[in-house]
Amino acid sequence: MSLTLEQIHEALRAVTDPETGVSLQSSLKDRDVQSGAEGVRVAIELGYPLGGRETALARAAEAALQAAGATSAAVTVSWKVSAHAVQRGLKPLQNVRNIIAVGSGKGGVGKSTTAVNLALALAAEGAKVGLLDADIYGPSVPTLLGIDGRPESTDNKTMGPLVGHGLEANSIGFLIDADSPAIWRGPMVTQALEQLLRQTNWNDLDYLIIDMPPGTGDIALTLAQKVPVVGAVIVTTPQDIALLDARKGLRMFQKVDVPVLGVVENMAVHVCSQCGHAEHIFGEGGGQRMAEQYEVPVLGSLPLALSIRVQSDAGVPVFAAEPQGVAAQAYRQIARRLAAGVAALPRDMSARFPSIVVQQP
Repeated sequence: MSLTLEQIHEALRAVTDPETGVSLQSSLKDRDVQSGAEGVRVAIELGYPLGGRETALARAAEAALQAAGATSAAVTVSWKVSAHAVQRGLKPLQNVRNIIAVGSGKGGVGKSTTAVNLALALAAEGAKVGLLDADIYGPSVPTLLGIDGRPESTDNKTMGPLVGHGLEANSIGFLIDADSPAIWRGPMVTQALEQLLRQTNWNDLDYLIIDMPPGTGDIALTLAQKVPVVGAVIVTTPQDIALLDARKGLRMFQKVDVPVLGVVENMAVHVCSQCGHAEHIFGEGGGQRMAEQYEVPVLGSLPLALSIRVQSDAGVPVFAAEPQGVAAQAYRQIARRLAAGVAALPRDMSARFPSIVVQQP
């Protein structure tokens, strides 16, 4: 028995990716559907990495189509990360499809640690990922990734990224000594970041995660205006004093027309390694309340865990050190929700329109 297009759409609407809640029907295109007396054939391409879930999703879709009355069903599920729209007046980088800013209203909330492990989790899902350390005054990425050395240049104009745990990365920390302070004024800082961003030979990335400087001062605001980002993630702790500043960071991105993709609540709960008692040291539910107030999603909560601190100090992020651990799985879930959120944004259409050139007769 064949099915109509409406029946196929309706059957697949109930099939969702259990990790993201995204319905397969939302990505179904009519041109990729074949339906006849012999059954139904469907090809679905999702806009975010699936981390090996393709086969399970295809089998679930086939079962739904057969339950709807198809004689037989053959479904293929694949994924491809597309470039998405950035702020008005800016263009995406040539070799980077999507730039995601990870910010916070203040320092000390684990923003850099979150950015690094989030990048690793996206890479584990199958995406090509890079990491840019935009905290010029306090670069953390070299330590967190356990990388040292200097970026190499073959043309004296651009530089190659360094690689740590499979991530392409660049940071001012690779260009100055570890104990040398960057005693620079704001314009020099923003110029240095733009050079790091645009003069690094990123290698065809799906996502570039930018570890933003903390706060909402002139530097962070200028970067939010000049860097072509598709969206931002706000990292906070549940503590009220941290949430006050996190709200300012969230509003800063909104004021410069950068979509806030979600809130990550760090250090949400501590579980005693001796007795297993769970305690909300910095409060409970603050990130959720802030997200509801500003109508943005909560991407997830992360524990206050000794392993995260120890592995970070050792230059082996917890996601790389313990990929099956509780903390790593929390990062992976956040990464999946973040990637699905990016896929739902409007796509970048600038490449489809030719440049208009006015010539003198």
